[in-house]
Amino acid sequence: MITNTNLTKIGIFYDGNFFFHVSNYYLYDHSRQSRISITGLHQFIIHEVAAREEQPVKNCKIVDMHYFRGRLPAYDAQARDLLLKERIFDDILMKEGVITHYLPMSPEGEKGIDVWLALEAFELAIFKKYDVIVLIASDGDYLPLTRKLNTIGARVMVLGCDFDYVDQYGNQRMTKTSQALLDNATYPILLNEVIDDPGRHDDQIVRDLFVKEKYRPQDSVKSDSEDLRTGTVVSIQGGYGFIRPDAGEDDLFFHYGDLMDMEINRLSVGDRVSFLESSNKKGPCAVRVAVTSALPRADRGQVRAQD
Repeated sequence: MITNTNLTKIGIFYDGNFFFHVSNYYLYDHSRQSRISITGLHQFIIHEVAAREEQPVKNCKIVDMHYFRGRLPAYDAQARDLLLKERIFDDILMKEGVITHYLPMSPEGEKGIDVWLALEAFELAIFKKYDVIVLIASDGDYLPLTRKLNTIGARVMVLGCDFDYVDQYGNQRMTKTSQALLDNATYPILLNEVIDDPGRHDDQIVRDLFVKEKYRPQDSVKSDSEDLRTGTVVSIQGGYGFIRPDAGEDDLFFHYGDLMDMEINRLSVGDRVSFLESSNKKGPCAVRVAVTSALPRADRGQVRAQD
């Protein structure tokens, strides 16, 4: 019996902003309440490539991983309490062997990342001769890249995801993967369909896509500012909620991105919090939200029922 010893070489390219939103969705809005595991995602990709290429899993190897994203300047990131979170995620990528590519974020947002990713992916596909290029992306701007990769004989796996979420202004938003991008991929995959497939609920490869994050008790925010206020959480819905200030004003909206080192699924209606009042496009809101006194666990279900 002749054993197939040919390797299937896989190159993975992340649209970092897209992956960030997907991971946040599964942590804050989905019933899984867990982030996407980089290690688990890579193992999922290997098994999916092996199945579609009809190769043994051991013959499918990831040889390159690249992560592209716009990044705030250091002082802006520090002001928004993002420096530590960014460093922690960089450590995860570095440990996994993912090469990072960052561009400075402009006032208009992320610019040029899709072009940079496309140029790097096409150039590396030519020189390294990947068998399968995996695009973790949803944007139709990557359609020309998939077509170019097809011309050199590379198979393209698009790993997209469709989901609804609430943005930092309280608006209901939708992320939907470009149908044209999926149509031009050799192996189109929607992560949400895989994860929500009842037939794969007990699939260990799918379960390993998620990592349960350790909860660290929240220290109260220390501030000398007289603007620091207190209140009570009165509503939590997915990735956002509302706080009733002690001073008696209208309830204030807050987004999970404004929590101080604490995940929103660790909050409960009735928790006491400190915060700073700010404003967004829709009006007053709470930022730098920190738990000062958590409601006893025995009382949480009762408070939620009454609310």
